Amino acid sequence: MAEQVVSPEVTPEEEVRALIERSRAAQQQIENYTQEQVDELIRAMVWSVARPGVAEEIAQFTVDETELGNYDGKFLKIQRKTRATLMDIIDDKSVGVLEEDKERALIKIAKPMGVIGALAPSTNPEATPVIKAIHAVKGRNSIVIAPHPRAKLTNKKICDLMREALVKCGAPDDLVIGIDSPSLETTNELMRQCDRVLATGGGAMVNAAYSSGTPALGVGVGNAVITVDETADLDDAAEKIRMSKTLDLAASCSADNSVILVDEIYDDMMGKLKEQGGYLVDDEGKEKLQKTLWDDEGHLNTAIVAQPAEKIAAMAGMDIPEGTEFYIVPEDGWGPEHPFSGEKLSVIMALYKADDIDHAIELTNNIQGYQGQGHSCGIYSNSDEHIMKLANSTKTSRVMVNQPQAASNSGNLWNGMRQTFSLGCGSWGGNGTNHNISWRDLINETWVSKPLEQTKELLSDEELFGDVIDKLG
Repeated sequence: MAEQVVSPEVTPEEEVRALIERSRAAQQQIENYTQEQVDELIRAMVWSVARPGVAEEIAQFTVDETELGNYDGKFLKIQRKTRATLMDIIDDKSVGVLEEDKERALIKIAKPMGVIGALAPSTNPEATPVIKAIHAVKGRNSIVIAPHPRAKLTNKKICDLMREALVKCGAPDDLVIGIDSPSLETTNELMRQCDRVLATGGGAMVNAAYSSGTPALGVGVGNAVITVDETADLDDAAEKIRMSKTLDLAASCSADNSVILVDEIYDDMMGKLKEQGGYLVDDEGKEKLQKTLWDDEGHLNTAIVAQPAEKIAAMAGMDIPEGTEFYIVPEDGWGPEHPFSGEKLSVIMALYKADDIDHAIELTNNIQGYQGQGHSCGIYSNSDEHIMKLANSTKTSRVMVNQPQAASNSGNLWNGMRQTFSLGCGSWGGNGTNHNISWRDLINETWVSKPLEQTKELLSDEELFGDVIDKLG
């Protein structure tokens, strides 16, 4: 397999150009692959990293390198999430004619885009390269992956395994290329030179993707707000909130950042959250946590990201009970003066009390108006009226109902959401799409239009304009 050899004299532009040339040459070799050939490749790519023994090794390797999250969370992502994503797309038709609309006499044909430039964050570096790569290859594209420097060895390990699998299937290894020595300059060059950018990461990097001059699919800021109403199964809700808040130590942008309890069940639910390992922080503890999480200018301390509760306690100079898994911080406001209302990327959640569902919706909109608008919110409820009122009244792309938010937003076996780690947040989050991004976003489509069997006739003014004629005169 080709090795990356970069001379000190080579500029980032030249380095990336060489990678793109290799990637494009590989892509051209599979652009006429059949559906069966494509699907064999993505099966092999997932098996290469998710098979028994290897998944465990990758999970531990990732934790050791990044010092983010925990082994259980990493293992779930590389062993289970990659399988679920493969299962989600394996039966999709992505080659040849995708749709035929006989009524409109249209045929839609799938075409590859070419070279996908993908960004992989330090918080999810184990499964993100795999999931983005199989979506790219499903569309008969190649992919070049720029990892966060903190996870460059994990990225190389995973990409090398997929490259070996591709060769064993008779395909070029350069369908998947990882940047071994990532830097801001090489990542920016990748985004400028590829055919489509698939950006997951911090806000600055996503904004850079949109400014690269290359069509980009980006994601918005996460700041999930979860409501528990008076009709909810409180034991189920408490268990799932704990599960979501602590999954991979809240490395996910979908982890519960604020939980709103309606007044009627507030005390009962608070007790159940404590039973699940939640620690209710007093005013002194809140002040200590705030000083630990943010500097005077409001910048999040990256040292607390995806760390266990006991490590955060040590950093903050706090004593916490044995068995504490997450922090509960009472809050009643939102915005810069109330930083706990924003995204925390840690096992710390803000807690709000609402009078009723209408008040909970108002709080949700205010909190996400500060951060996270367009991303997602959730509700634990057995009232369809409340569920649909929340969905209709919030500026959100996803509403998870009676599900652990972090494990459900991006698709899981218990729901019908597309499996991905790239969550579009619509215009609310500064994105071009609302949906869970998949292979369908990584292809071009040729529309073939034939004449209709019978030409349509223009409606009369009376039929077309109706009462408007009389109203406008």
